[in-house]
Formats: sequence, C-alpha cells, structure tokens
Amino acid sequence: MIEGNMREQFLLDPETVFLNHGSFGACPIRVFERYQAWQRQLERQPVAFLDFERGYGRWLADARKVLAEEMGAHPDDIVGCINATQGLNVVAQSLPLQAGDEILTTDHEYAALEKTWEYVARQSGARVVLAELPLPLTDEEQIVQAMIAAMTDRTRVLFISHITSPTALLFPLHRLIGEARQRGILTVIDGAHAPGHIPVDLDALGADFYAGNCHKWMMAPKGAAFLHARKEHQQMLNPLIISHGWQVDRTAAGPFGGTAFVDAMEMQGTRDPSAWLTIPEALEFRRQYDWDAIAKACADLAQETAHRLSSLAGMELIASREFTAPQMVSVQLPVTNHEWLKNELHDRYKIEIPLVLWKGGVYLRLSVQCYNTRRDMDLLVDAVSDLLAHCEAA
Repeated sequence: MIEGNMREQFLLDPETVFLNHGSFGACPIRVFERYQAWQRQLERQPVAFLDFERGYGRWLADARKVLAEEMGAHPDDIVGCINATQGLNVVAQSLPLQAGDEILTTDHEYAALEKTWEYVARQSGARVVLAELPLPLTDEEQIVQAMIAAMTDRTRVLFISHITSPTALLFPLHRLIGEARQRGILTVIDGAHAPGHIPVDLDALGADFYAGNCHKWMMAPKGAAFLHARKEHQQMLNPLIISHGWQVDRTAAGPFGGTAFVDAMEMQGTRDPSAWLTIPEALEFRRQYDWDAIAKACADLAQETAHRLSSLAGMELIASREFTAPQMVSVQLPVTNHEWLKNELHDRYKIEIPLVLWKGGVYLRLSVQCYNTRRDMDLLVDAVSDLLAHCEAA
C-alpha cells in the first residue's frame, strides 16, 4: 500500500475517513483537471466543440478506442453513457419481451435495476424470477446450479451482476453465460463495479449485453460509463432518447460516420461529454503506477479488515475470498438499526461508509482504494467495536 502521497492526489475531504469508493468512486486531481480542461474548451467555442467533424465526434471515437482496448472489445461495440444504470435501461427497455416471458435474476442485485426490470415486466407482461443463492458462497457450483435450476423454457433473459452492490460478491460468469447461450437466453450483465476493479475481457466473456461504470474503480469523473453489445444484437437496441443519431435502418452506417448503434446512442444533441473524454487520462494515471501491486495491497487490506470485523461481530463472512470483490467486501453486523449505526460512524467518527439493509440483515460495505491506509482500517474497527458495545449495553 502506498501511504501518504496517493491521498494527496485526490480531492477528498482530509477530515473524512473515506471508505466508500464503491458508491461513486473518487477522481484523482490530475484526471479532474483534464476533465475541467475539456469543459473549458467546450465553453470557449461551443459550436466548434459540438460540431461532429470539427470536434467531439472524433474525440468520442478516440476515447472509445482506448476504452475498448482496455476492456477487450471492438470500438464499434461500445458506446458511452452516463452510468451503468442508463446503459442497462437501454437494453431492458429495448428487448422484445412478451406476456409470460421470464427474466431470471438473483437476490443480490442493485435496487435501481430491480426496479428497472419490474417496470419492464409491468409494461410487457413478462415476469421477474428471483433465484436465491445459498450463503456462505464458497464454491462456483452453488451459483451455477442455483441459476440453472431456475431456468425454464420461458426464460428469455438472464440478468446478473459481475460484482454485486449490496453484498460485494464476485460472480463467476463464464459458465452461466455459456449455459444461457445454449438455451437461447439473452445475458445482460451489470458490470457497474467491475471496470478498473477486476480484469474485464468483454469479447472473451461473451455476454450479449454488458454495462460498466468508469467513474468508480477506473476513477474517471462522474458521468463516464459504457454499454457493450454483441454485434448481432445491436440493431434491436434503441436509445432512451431518440435524436439526431437515430435512423430507421438500424443495419446501415450511422449518419455521423459511425455505426447505427454508436450514432444512435451517442449523437443525442447538446450535452457535455467531458467525463467520457477523460477516460484515457484516467487509464494513463493508473499506468503511471504499478497498479497491479496497488490493487493487490488494497485487496489484502480489505480482506484482513473484513476478517477483523467479522470476528469482532461474531458473524461468518458471506463468501470466501475467491467470490468476494477484491477491494470491496460486505460484513454482516449484529445490529437492527442500520441508519443509527451509519449516522454514528459519520457524525462521531467522521467515517464515510455505507450500511446496507439486505434480506433483513445489516451489512457494512467496506471499500479500500489507493488513498486508504491501515490507520483508516484501525479507526473503523475501533469505531465499530465501540458502537457494538454501545448496542449491547443499551
């Protein structure tokens, strides 16, 4: 773990122990300054900037190429979006679902996407099928067999997270995607927490649709995310906003020189694309350091702290390390009032960390990034120890 100098490269409040990188990320100063430079360039000559040929059309393409190389994909198969939820809404609201069709998912998904699929089911007459995964998770077969058991001849979509939001689990996807393809089931992957956190090779993974955030672990500015779609499925997707880039013939070249898929999703009138254009700078920031070593140190510290917290709480960890997100881990705590605990951690100890209410239990979700130190972990463990003692005494 690099201590000291990495913290100084972020704009984070020095009075706050920030252990919540997983929610919205944190952008390095250097990357943020590049983001502001793009914004200043936009304001200096808005017409030239937003002109496709003179300005942002080629810059969008440049950023897409860099990101695609990082994510193991072809640039024409990736489009920029504001966040993973937006990208997944494009997919969910475009699929030709009918009454009686089934959308198979798990009981570990992000609440916003649970609502998305409920909305789609309500509009189409399809229904959401929830597969409950057994815990603690220690073997790939637990996930694979639970999901296969829930598949039927009515299953049209498999929706699953790469890394889960409430429980910080890392799901093995390759076998599930392969099984779904054999059955003619479309796979839609929520990769919100994956880019920059774990290695992602989109072409090798083979999901039909995959959306990921660049503003979390890749540390780009807020508003930088992507949607990836296999070529054979791109023509079925329509943007949430129909604008200049859309055209009736979805198989032809796009009106702005890209593919119909790229133009329809990205050419949507006046907007500020600065966050997306900053992705190459965020990736360059990581390359300046031995990021594999930094990430491993963060992961080791996260796991060590999780074991300290679980021992303190007398609660079993919900997964072995193999199935836990490397730098993010959820630990169940023996409390009932998660809002009280969250507020106490923030107000009394200046610790910013999420407390999640999931399936009747309270989970503390710890994120460890390059700016965190062992002292941060000690402060957290001491604070939780004090508050749990307070709960017992009450």
